[in-house]
Amino acid sequence: MKEIRLVVLSGPSGAGKSTAIKVLEDLGFFCVDNLPVTLLPKFLELLAQTSEITKVATVVDVREREFLKEFPAIFHAVKEEGCVGELVYLEASDDSLVRRFSLTRRRHPLFHVASPLEGIRAERELLIDMKAHADKVIDTSVFNVHQLEGYIRDYFSSPAGMGKMTINLLSFGYRWGVPPDADIVMDVRFLSNPYFVDDLRGLDGRDAAVREFVMARKETADFIARFKGLLDYLMPLYWKEGKSYLTIAVGCTGGRHRSVVIVEEMAGAVGFEYGIVKKRHRDMEKA
Repeated sequence: MKEIRLVVLSGPSGAGKSTAIKVLEDLGFFCVDNLPVTLLPKFLELLAQTSEITKVATVVDVREREFLKEFPAIFHAVKEEGCVGELVYLEASDDSLVRRFSLTRRRHPLFHVASPLEGIRAERELLIDMKAHADKVIDTSVFNVHQLEGYIRDYFSSPAGMGKMTINLLSFGYRWGVPPDADIVMDVRFLSNPYFVDDLRGLDGRDAAVREFVMARKETADFIARFKGLLDYLMPLYWKEGKSYLTIAVGCTGGRHRSVVIVEEMAGAVGFEYGIVKKRHRDMEKA
């Protein structure tokens, strides 16, 4: 029987499952929204016998109601049969979910609830086991639709199948919160801040003047050398443990200047033996 890659998306309503499954469809996955979990083994068996399809994605959420409790056992069983399965749980804060429901004016799928917030909290309770079994939890609270599409596209088009990691270098601002999916967090607020230079305040870390300001300091060069040395030590260890995705988050106050410079510098200096490096500046346009 041929090997099939199965991605199961779950999470509360409004967290971005619809966006994610559309991206997966663009990446060549055969996508089925809300396939009853009890039918999953038979569905995969039919695909393996009669189709050229090798990548499948489906959504499992509270619409399954009483079948939710059966999912962990069924998911384990299909993986035992040789399916390469991954459960990805999309999460978001209560405030973000309430705001999204307000913008779309959708009713919560738990129709008996009095308000979206009540439905969101009830839904979390129903999905506790799904989240506990997740291979990857993605917090979408700070993403707009386009950012989420980019994140999902990068995640699922990674080189994991080639024995390499996807190394995500991410700049962020502490003002906006630490990225919840970060594996390594580095604080660079000890570096001189271009924000306090009038001519540099409106620029960002990709601009030559900002880069020159940050990189001109001896402590910056010393830090980059030491940080690179640490990552050179850690990369083979993460790779040896079979880690497919490694997110290295570099933070400054607003996420516009210092962290961006450091990510840009590090992107050309780390990881190529063990992974493919991708960079993203989460908060650069917010500051």
